[in-house]
Amino acid sequence: MNIYSALQMGDYHTHHCEDDLLIKKIGSGQLLCAVMDGCSTAMDSHFASTLTGKTLRKIAFEKSYQDLYENEGTKSLDEELKEILQNLFKEMTFVKNRLMLDEKELLTTLIILLYDVKKNKGVIISVGDGVICINGEITEFDRDNKPNYLAYHLHEDFDEWYAQQNQKIFFDHLTDISIATDGISSFTRIKKTDNEEKINAVEYLMTDQSDDNTEEMLNRKLKKLEHHYGLKPTDDLAMIRVMRRL
Repeated sequence: MNIYSALQMGDYHTHHCEDDLLIKKIGSGQLLCAVMDGCSTAMDSHFASTLTGKTLRKIAFEKSYQDLYENEGTKSLDEELKEILQNLFKEMTFVKNRLMLDEKELLTTLIILLYDVKKNKGVIISVGDGVICINGEITEFDRDNKPNYLAYHLHEDFDEWYAQQNQKIFFDHLTDISIATDGISSFTRIKKTDNEEKINAVEYLMTDQSDDNTEEMLNRKLKKLEHHYGLKPTDDLAMIRVMRRL
């Protein structure tokens, strides 16, 4: 199994990359991946996405130790995902209160990929905008640039909130899966090149398998899009791609 990632600041952003990503193994049997996109019109958007990623990393660490000693292998993937998000709710609420943060300081989208390596099954949930690709099939979650951020609901009953989440997809027989913030849809020709060919940047990054022999596959593709096709994302981009050879 090969895991690739890329994080790039959008061409229209000048101070911070407001996206972040996380790749973390949970024990020996699960993989947790996440991409976050901080709200540009909020406060310290890079802080919100980074804080969410660091918090998820802490949750993954704790879950690894918990599974090691409690050996709870009977939970479904949905139950595992729900537990992770519930812990995220608790941690983010604690930090918000502890640091006396404004809600606008915690606005970030979130896409989580939870994959059971041994069973070759997984689930993806998107809280807000983003793009995913499961074995060649691309799905875009678009709320007209008005994401329903997780931070809006920290005061609510978690079970009720989770039951309402409909941007969730289960999959099995993974061969090639990607998750990305909506910056992947913002590629624009920003400079002239000698090449006049056209290319679909989303498909190139999410389905094309060239350069898969190097862990820098996505970064190489981003450089080729820029220097060969003159294309760069105008919005920040965080992307993770997982490929499993049969």
